[in-house]
Amino acid sequence: MATDRPATRWQELTGGTSGRDYAARFATLAASGADVHGEASFCAALLTPGARVLDAGCGTGRVAIRLAAQGFDVVGLDVDDSMLAVARDQDPALPWVPGDLADLPPGLAAGPPYDLVLLAGNVVPLLAPGTLGSTVAALSGLLVDGGLLVAGFGLDRAHLPRGCPVTPLEEYDAALASCDLHVVDRFSTWDAVAYAPEAGYVVSVARGGPSIGP
Repeated sequence: MATDRPATRWQELTGGTSGRDYAARFATLAASGADVHGEASFCAALLTPGARVLDAGCGTGRVAIRLAAQGFDVVGLDVDDSMLAVARDQDPALPWVPGDLADLPPGLAAGPPYDLVLLAGNVVPLLAPGTLGSTVAALSGLLVDGGLLVAGFGLDRAHLPRGCPVTPLEEYDAALASCDLHVVDRFSTWDAVAYAPEAGYVVSVARGGPSIGP
């Protein structure tokens, strides 16, 4: 179906056909003994049992499947059908929703709100140009009162896919502020190393209410 929405940077860089290769890369990492569940462990530590999570930009479902195995109520959303095909193969029971984060599928807001919305895997800089504000606004509207928006993304080219431009942290923070979301914690890794700008990566935790972060 034709659409006048701009393509995401992910679609431009990959052509929307990289699902199998992406999954294979993480399978190789896991086989080598690497911890590939840092994002899920980080989010689980923020949640109460049975909490509802939207993995926005879920890719092949690595994080969503792990969180579901820990007892959380998880929905995966992604614009890339090749990634969702892998996710469905790995866990057919989970809800995998196709859609653009900047123009959410109407049915997504019909269910209960979410305790946490996750933007992992460089989703923020891989959005379509000019859609950061609308994406944050749409996702924040899916949260329960006091719910969390958690995002992790690279802040320099060394931590981004080749060809992906940097999204300045100040731009992301401005998008949060416009939706009355405030940073309550910030780290440089998913295993909660204290944030340092020179690290080139940020994990940001935001919610409604007064800011107590850096």
